[in-house]
Amino acid sequence: MEETKIFEANLDLTLHSQAVLELTNQYAADPMGDGKPLSPDVAKELIPGLSKHPTTIIFLAFQDKKAVGIATCFLEFSTFRAKAMIHISDFFLIPEFRGKKIGRMLLEAVHQKAVELKCCKIILEVQENNTRAQEVYRQAGFSR
Repeated sequence: MEETKIFEANLDLTLHSQAVLELTNQYAADPMGDGKPLSPDVAKELIPGLSKHPTTIIFLAFQDKKAVGIATCFLEFSTFRAKAMIHISDFFLIPEFRGKKIGRMLLEAVHQKAVELKCCKIILEVQENNTRAQEVYRQAGFSR
């Protein structure tokens, strides 16, 4: 059985930056993403842009040496609670790795980071027709 490991991405590492670019591109091309790959200009600027953005937090799921999932998050601030919160902006698993609890592992890594940073909540958005993702989020404790 292949072992899945979750890493907080270090965009200075070529392995991690390539994984972020490849998985984000696959997500963009997915019907639940944008339905088309990233434009060459966006692909070129993605890693530098994420690296410069001061609140970027990214988790990568690897099976052996293959990147199979990503949670791209940003630290935000709740004015009503006067505390930080994590916004999951992009969440994607390569289709053949879905249904293997990898998404749950990524969400747990995000949760642990939120606890570490003393965040008041984790927020995300999901398309109405993405019932599979909605069920994963519901099982992880998210609600509308």
